[in-house]
Amino acid sequence: MQLSMKDLFLLGGWAMWPLLVFSVAAVALILERSIYLLIHRLNVQKLAERILAALRNGNWEEALSICREAPKRTVAAPIFLAALESIDLGEHRIERVMEAAAGKQIQALEKGFDLLIAIGSLAPITGFLGTVSGMITAFRNIAQAADVNAQLVAGGIFEALITTAYGLTIAIAAIAGYNIFVHVVDRFAASVEEAGNEIIISLLRLKSGRSAPSGEEIRLATLKPDAPSTEDASLKGRLT
Repeated sequence: MQLSMKDLFLLGGWAMWPLLVFSVAAVALILERSIYLLIHRLNVQKLAERILAALRNGNWEEALSICREAPKRTVAAPIFLAALESIDLGEHRIERVMEAAAGKQIQALEKGFDLLIAIGSLAPITGFLGTVSGMITAFRNIAQAADVNAQLVAGGIFEALITTAYGLTIAIAAIAGYNIFVHVVDRFAASVEEAGNEIIISLLRLKSGRSAPSGEEIRLATLKPDAPSTEDASLKGRLT
């Protein structure tokens, strides 16, 4: 006998209703996050290269313009702009400003992730609860039946296990979506951190009046504090 989805849903009993809510919520969240991440530009490298090129040429205002004129959905632009606008601050304060801006953008990217993981946890538990409830009903019917046969037992167990199957299916979809999205956001965060370190170094070198190296020579760990310079007082004059 071939059963439709509707037949299986009805056979599953009361537990199928909360599972239906979980399934709709999971599908909606996965679709919404997929569209959101696709339409927003998470590519950091191209933007960072343009900013670094401007800073190496001593053109701070051009670097600002690149960030301000970037497409609205370029997620990294506000992060780098916050660092560039903090040029008058010290190294550690620039880092904190950029970290705060990055945290705000990443929080927007991770919206709904907690709900996905919650659905992934609750769906199988609800399915198991429906199975236990179905088994209780099956054994009650067996106790009340005058003539117990294999069909009576198998039918009850079959109905009880439907909720487990539905719950596990929903959990697999929700957790898979969550892990894929987390991987995408983590890669973006790592790229922003790497590019941000290079931008901060170039910014500090521009502030101190030194020429900035390129490529792998730029690393935050190798930067040594500069001695106080009389050129700092004329920074605004050089940049304008």
